[in-house]
Amino acid sequence: MRLFPSNSSKGQSNGGSNRALLYLNVYDLTPINDYLYWFGIGIFHSGIEVHGLEYGFGAHEYPTSGVFEVEPRSCPGFIFRRSILLGSTNLSRSEFRSLMEQLSQKYHGDTYHLIAKNCNHFTNEVCMQLTGKPIPGWVNRLAQLGSFCNCLLPESIQVTAVRHLPDHPAYSDDERSNSAATSLTGESDEEDADHHLLTTQNGDVAFLKEKPLRFAKELL
Repeated sequence: MRLFPSNSSKGQSNGGSNRALLYLNVYDLTPINDYLYWFGIGIFHSGIEVHGLEYGFGAHEYPTSGVFEVEPRSCPGFIFRRSILLGSTNLSRSEFRSLMEQLSQKYHGDTYHLIAKNCNHFTNEVCMQLTGKPIPGWVNRLAQLGSFCNCLLPESIQVTAVRHLPDHPAYSDDERSNSAATSLTGESDEEDADHHLLTTQNGDVAFLKEKPLRFAKELL
């Protein structure tokens, strides 16, 4: 799993034309999907694959982008079920990444909600913008049903999935600079460098390196 945006990507085209194929990659969050799937329901994660990379949305504790990219059909922690061809787009790789950057401002990690704003809502919005059609209804049907009976759900699921934000005390500019320098010095002494915070191009904290996001199955 890599921080979005990233500079490494592979092209994917449709028969040598300028259009890129758009896929919805669907994953199982639980083995019970083997039974629920045949009834048109289940607990799924989904990502959008285009130009050789897959983009998804997950939860973390910070008011910054929850959009991430992974190698197609290999999102960690999930069991890949199937890939669905959604259509194609004439957006170039750079144009598509610009779209992801725009959406990442809307899909912050601390706004992830199992019922109202999950990974499937993200992929549906991308699909609607690029093809004018929604993703298959069964992918997010459980959340749709949950929205009608929200009062029956546990309180931890009714509210925003990630509620505990880190404390950021107010600093003056000088104090903030000194604090940042001290923090960087401390981080350089850490033996496990895989747990430092990565940043987006604008300097905002995005997510942790090795375990960046908490997905639906960890919030249930």
